Amino acid sequence: MTDGSTLLTDFYQLTMLQGYFLEDMTASASFELFVRKLPPERNFLIAAGLEQVVQFLNDLRITETECDWLAETGRFRPEFVDFLAGLRFTGDVDALPEGTVFFPNEPIIRVTAPLPEAQLVETRLINLIQFQTMIASKAVRCLLAAPNKLLVDFGLRRAHGAEAGLLGARACYIAGFTGSSNVLAGQRFGIPMYGTMAHSYIMAHDDERTAFERFARSQPDDIVLLIDTYDTEAAAGKVVELAPALTRQGYSIKAVRLDSGDLVMLSKRVRSILDHGGLTATGIFASGDLDEQEIARLLAAGAPIDGFGVGTRMITSVDAPYFNCAYKLQEYAGRPRRKYSQGKQTWPGCKQVFRHYQADGSLHHDLLTLEGDRQDGEPLLQPVMRSGRRLAPAEPLQTVRERVASQIGLLPEALKAIDQQAEYRVEYGLALKELAERMAAAGPTAMRD
Repeated sequence: MTDGSTLLTDFYQLTMLQGYFLEDMTASASFELFVRKLPPERNFLIAAGLEQVVQFLNDLRITETECDWLAETGRFRPEFVDFLAGLRFTGDVDALPEGTVFFPNEPIIRVTAPLPEAQLVETRLINLIQFQTMIASKAVRCLLAAPNKLLVDFGLRRAHGAEAGLLGARACYIAGFTGSSNVLAGQRFGIPMYGTMAHSYIMAHDDERTAFERFARSQPDDIVLLIDTYDTEAAAGKVVELAPALTRQGYSIKAVRLDSGDLVMLSKRVRSILDHGGLTATGIFASGDLDEQEIARLLAAGAPIDGFGVGTRMITSVDAPYFNCAYKLQEYAGRPRRKYSQGKQTWPGCKQVFRHYQADGSLHHDLLTLEGDRQDGEPLLQPVMRSGRRLAPAEPLQTVRERVASQIGLLPEALKAIDQQAEYRVEYGLALKELAERMAAAGPTAMRD
């Protein structure tokens, strides 16, 4: 977890700011953050991380201690360091509401502010938006692979740092996961907490049945027993033997957990043992290097698994560990700007996305055009901050979860596939195309609106 310092940025942000400061380049600038292209087998993405961005912008400041350190480096002029000491975010933010489905080249967030402010926040905005969007987008795929199953985030111990573990739990939850093993995520965000036991708990006891019985008494309202420490099928038999004694004490075994081995074969055999022992209501929970592909394989093979703990492969988004995203200048001092680098060209100007739906309510296509080009359809970017102040309180996570569920429900079936590429139509407005053509003819920065 970071301490929220504004110095959590790239060095070149500060070198550019000093250049802007010396040239008095403080006119209004608009930057947009977008994803250039989808990773393989991703048919859509889920916008996430906006709330952390708003908090960061609201708290933006460089402390006296940090300014003293910057001065001591000898890399910055004293008058510029004094400027940094008074820097606050005073700009505007428009963004996709968290949980919104989006596609390549569509702005996730737009920042309009004096150039030094809008530039300085680039690194942290990409850092926050890309990570949670990446995790939420993968978590949704697990939901698509296992609808109506219990899904729990188990990613903390394999996350790339504490903040990744915490914000990853948040991203999974807004995507639709039932809960998380992360205790701090429970405290910070109100995410339901789930957990069973480690193999060490079993091994610390002289026999497995005693371990089961003692754990049951310690967690009488949520008894989930890990049964693959030694012999999985023998352990399932011990659970059946123990159940009557626990029932007499008013306890019921909620589930058993499998964490290794052939999960298809073991889950079927354990299900049979439990059912024959009268524990038809006791579920089977599985974990161990799972993601949407493995979950889909298990269920397709008929594994009678009721819930999944998903950790390593999701918290690292192992098949797509980064997005090709960018935060680019679109306007400065009233002039549209455009990047012309080969393979990385951008569309100029401040933009809006208009979403169009089919008669049955499902998504039909999006139109990306200039902000002032009024079009039919639903405008997706919404005002979030004005003059440095947020316009509304933070959305409850339940609201964001409901938005994700609604958005996924509106996706055409082809886009929901987790193992097949499907393309969604994003059109480009005539006004946007004409601006790009005029800029190409007149020179990159010559055109005025």
